[in-house]
Amino acid sequence: MFVIFGATGHAGRLTAIRLREAGLPVRAVVRRADQAKELAAIGCEIAFADLMDPASVAKAIEGAHAVQMICPVPSGHADPEHAMRTMIDVAAQALRANAPQHVLAISDYGAELDMNTGITRLFHYLEQQFSASVPRLTLLRSAEHMHNWSRVIPVALATGMLPSLHHPLTKRFPSVAAQDVGALAATLLREGAPVTATRIVSIESMVRVSPMDVARMLQEEAGREIVARELPRDQWLPVLTKGGLSAKHASLVVDLYDAHNAGHIDVEADVTERRFGATALAEVLAPLVRQAVRDAQ
Repeated sequence: MFVIFGATGHAGRLTAIRLREAGLPVRAVVRRADQAKELAAIGCEIAFADLMDPASVAKAIEGAHAVQMICPVPSGHADPEHAMRTMIDVAAQALRANAPQHVLAISDYGAELDMNTGITRLFHYLEQQFSASVPRLTLLRSAEHMHNWSRVIPVALATGMLPSLHHPLTKRFPSVAAQDVGALAATLLREGAPVTATRIVSIESMVRVSPMDVARMLQEEAGREIVARELPRDQWLPVLTKGGLSAKHASLVVDLYDAHNAGHIDVEADVTERRFGATALAEVLAPLVRQAVRDAQ
């Protein structure tokens, strides 16, 4: 049995679909009944769990020979760092008590760094806790998800300016489509547990992009002029909190982009197996732009 946490997300959903297409048994872990319909329709067994609840997580992994674990940064939480660390501790405890043959954890570029990298620092903690709890572990380190641009596309369409925390605007950085992460995760799960205690695999798209590239792609899709603009550093916190993030969540984002802009967040050289997703950024941006246009109407 393959147990997939985060099965309703962009990555986890693709993992479940690909495993089911291969005829393999999948238990999709969701939080609410309304999230289960599509997954049940493709033949997934459904389990309900909350990553803050040890009993439900322990029950969800019963009988699993492989588990895919995603511990998301809790959006809208007043203290997302504390909440995510709690999720990680709960998951690690459950996996330590009833270890499956193989655990695949979705991690992040830069998670190997023991320094202040904001959100990525939490994935460093995840890797530490899981490495100490699981006998056979695959860490799938993902570059920045392309879907993150959905947060600022409405602003770009309304104003003709794409605000960017990536500085400078010409710097190309790694990113990846979430569906490519999910598809690779399914492949790695099917390959089975690593021979060594921990296997580290990275994934990004085949082409790195800059904020200027993103603005150009948005312009082509929207049919109107859109230019990239560096959001001044002193405006990051107020803009992020005005956009709905808590002060502590906004601080994590600021620290992350400080680390990005300093050149710290990238693939770990000479350590990871490198894989490349086939989905181009324009393929991800196009439906996001169309959705933003519909929402604005």
